[in-house]
Amino acid sequence: MVAARRLQRRRDRDQSRRFLAEGPQAVREALAAGVVVELFGTPAALQRYPDLAALASEVSPVTDEAIAALGETVQPQGLVAVCEQVDVPLADALAKHPRLVAVAAEIRDPGNAGTVLRTADAAGAGAVVFAGDSVDPYNGKCVRASAGSLFHVDVVRAPIDVADDLRASGLQVLATSGYGADDLDSLLDDGVLAAPTAWLFGSEAHGLPSPVLDAADRRVRVPIYGGAESLNLAAAAAICLYASARAQR
Repeated sequence: MVAARRLQRRRDRDQSRRFLAEGPQAVREALAAGVVVELFGTPAALQRYPDLAALASEVSPVTDEAIAALGETVQPQGLVAVCEQVDVPLADALAKHPRLVAVAAEIRDPGNAGTVLRTADAAGAGAVVFAGDSVDPYNGKCVRASAGSLFHVDVVRAPIDVADDLRASGLQVLATSGYGADDLDSLLDDGVLAAPTAWLFGSEAHGLPSPVLDAADRRVRVPIYGGAESLNLAAAAAICLYASARAQR
């Protein structure tokens, strides 16, 4: 239990190559992926989810107080799993020739990062790259926001300068920018988005760093038809990824 609590700190997650997945949905997806090392649960939760307890190789009943200390939510659901980390090298992910890749370039907010991961999974992306000084994909809030998608796609942690590797694998590299020269609707109408594509998304506060923008094949803006100044990161990512998914199908 003490070792598991240490996994709330990034340093300990990185050293042990383990992380925590909290709640029945995340635990179910982690068990399906075969990465659960140990399952902690309150007696009530283990009784409520006997199928999950049966799939875990090691189950440790704990008190409500202990599960609250291990979890990070306001209202714990009684289950927390210690999991092996699932990220893969960029070369391994690209060797599968994904047609759609999302790159979170120095995105710091774990909720946004997890939502981008979930959206990329829903849109059929084959990989999500956390590039540069991005949030840890195993941050508890990021894991929860991914809603299990962390276990569905190839997750990669890579340096910020990934554009050349993406391009070398046959992907066009599109960078999102509110001031981009290319309009998303025009690219969709012209058939550009039907090609295998890697989308680069930056933080809400600062956008994409200049070197990342310069390395992209195109800078793309999402058209705004109303009075809103801009879209938040998660909304922009959803629109771009689904535009590619539609074009590729």
